[in-house]
Amino acid sequence: MIAYNLRCHRGHEFEGWFRDSAAFDEQARGGRLNCPSCNSARVEKAIMAPAVTGTKKSVRAKAGDAGQMRQFMTGLRKYVQENADYVGPDFAEEARKIHYGETPDRHIYGETTAGEAKELVEEGIDIAALPPDLDSAN
Repeated sequence: MIAYNLRCHRGHEFEGWFRDSAAFDEQARGGRLNCPSCNSARVEKAIMAPAVTGTKKSVRAKAGDAGQMRQFMTGLRKYVQENADYVGPDFAEEARKIHYGETPDRHIYGETTAGEAKELVEEGIDIAALPPDLDSAN
């Protein structure tokens, strides 16, 4: 697989994954590439830096990326905890009450089973998993 940075004629940039460079060329010629922002079929490869593997610099960059991801996840969790009501194991029930207008609209977080989460999604209730608390994980 190969990833290309792509750009449409309106300047929207996005990423595309292809089996090989020939697959990109074939899809581009056939008009089968579309910009996810504006649906334009005028898509070309954008300038991108080459990926060089096996260097100490790339290993350090990956470690830095992991640190940035951990920091992001910790920040997201903190933001939710500071700006939403904790409803504990009653999450599914509270989410339904909010969705169906039985209780005032507000941001909530809590626990639910995978089955309950699936049911919420099937009902059209927007939910998202909260990143784990990495600082308290043992």
